[in-house]
Amino acid sequence: MNRRRFLHLTAASTSALFLPRHTFAQAATTGPVVTTASGRLRSLLQGGVATFKGIPYGAPTAGANRFMPPVKPQPWTGVRDAIVYGPRSPQPSRPMIPEIGDALVGTGPMSEDCLTLNVWSGSATPTANRPVMVWFHGGGQRTGSGNSPLYDGAALARKHGVVVVTVNHRLNAFGNLYLAEALGGRYAQSANMSLLDLVQALEWVRDNITGFGGNPRNVTVFGQSGGGGKTALLQAMPAAKGLFHRAIIMATLADTAITALEPHEAVEATELFLARIGVTKANPERLQQLTQEEIVAALTGGSGRAGGQAGIAAPTGDLSLRIVPVKDGRTITIHPFDPVASPLTADVPMMCGSNETEGVPYGDPDDAFWKGEITTDEALRAQVTRTLRVDDAEATRLVALYRKNRPNYSTADIALAIAGDNSALRTSAYTIAERKFAQGRAPVFMYLFQWKSPVNNGKLRSMHTMELPFVFDHVDDVSFMTGTGADRYPLAEKMAAAWAAFARNGNPNHDGLPRWPAFTAGERATMVFNNESRVVNDPYREERLALQALRARPR
Repeated sequence: MNRRRFLHLTAASTSALFLPRHTFAQAATTGPVVTTASGRLRSLLQGGVATFKGIPYGAPTAGANRFMPPVKPQPWTGVRDAIVYGPRSPQPSRPMIPEIGDALVGTGPMSEDCLTLNVWSGSATPTANRPVMVWFHGGGQRTGSGNSPLYDGAALARKHGVVVVTVNHRLNAFGNLYLAEALGGRYAQSANMSLLDLVQALEWVRDNITGFGGNPRNVTVFGQSGGGGKTALLQAMPAAKGLFHRAIIMATLADTAITALEPHEAVEATELFLARIGVTKANPERLQQLTQEEIVAALTGGSGRAGGQAGIAAPTGDLSLRIVPVKDGRTITIHPFDPVASPLTADVPMMCGSNETEGVPYGDPDDAFWKGEITTDEALRAQVTRTLRVDDAEATRLVALYRKNRPNYSTADIALAIAGDNSALRTSAYTIAERKFAQGRAPVFMYLFQWKSPVNNGKLRSMHTMELPFVFDHVDDVSFMTGTGADRYPLAEKMAAAWAAFARNGNPNHDGLPRWPAFTAGERATMVFNNESRVVNDPYREERLALQALRARPR
């Protein structure tokens, strides 16, 4: 798909997100009015789904509230129209390939008045008692939005009988500066504000979701990439205990899911940032005087543009990958899955997994991959020796192993499979499943997404984020990623039904899938999602063990 065509499609699919109120009125009818603790909300009703957008769950975070734990929103009188998404958190721009464009990070205004959430319900009445699925968006801990068309919850709500909630919250420096130790004083509780926002959003769900048709005693938190990390980190927060009952952690990074930062790492990153903006213990008031644009510019070294992704370093001067949640001993008391799974959520059932070719450079449109794929064994061996730091003989043996077990894969497919298998996005899922199983208190289910997109002559394959249109069962809404093939529909139905079944009862099995056993250390049962979905015990075991042995070598 060329860039002009993509931009046209993106405009068509996202323009409705921020249309004026009268335009929404023409496209949908007035929906139910629901009473919350802060006031009454009016929805839009379309296709049998009541949609509530931009619901405040916290007060604005600018001024005196900047870098502070969230506080409750001001109540309102009368009926408030909940028909337009709220602002995104202030964030740097990130380059994306044309086939994703703004679909991942969302569009629309940015503001520190960003503590809002969105709800989709097929039965917004207190007696419906439906499972609630609370989605935490991707984008690392630095960009993204719950307003993205990738996360539209209408189809899940309409077809699978759940209530879907997506959340906007503070990100990057606004949400993760560790000021409690760097400045102290009035900032003594300024740590992990982004995650405290999510806790407050879950408290809102607990207190209000009944009126939207949801069951506050059956809440699933789920997220992908950075959202998977947020989902994992909540396992280590005492304040979140009891606010959710199941968790789905999708394709996330070890350093924001298995562990949080250690305090000295967070202090170092925070002090680098404070030096850029000229803030010390002598003038902390300057933190409230800077504009949000100045903070974003300082975060990225002046450019306002963040780079890097899993396996690809950020540009020099960009601190956005370093300012992430910290095990401060108060809000996060332990690492979520290191050295063991958190005891705080031992009884919470879990799902986890990743995609086969997570290493496709979706966050770098200028990467050499987009100009030409690896086509020769020589180039493949060179990449393996460089990225895995092995000699030519070891690279040759590893490539031969992959070729034996993937006889129909091209040389470029093999290169991406090796990169995906060695990615932290894959290995973190292994660690989560292994340690959750070892805990022995609640089941964990493992999946591998292997469906390959035909878009851009098949170059996207099963890249990072490709599973999202299937989980949300809205593949036509993002056909610029998935293409238009009929094979998408049964797979989307099966995946969305599995996620909804897990939300309903802690088990993803349903009639449309073969029996999916829980993960065990011995069998390592894994649901491989593709046009023909199947359960495989320890898929590609030889490759997994070979890469595990290489990673275990002293460097």
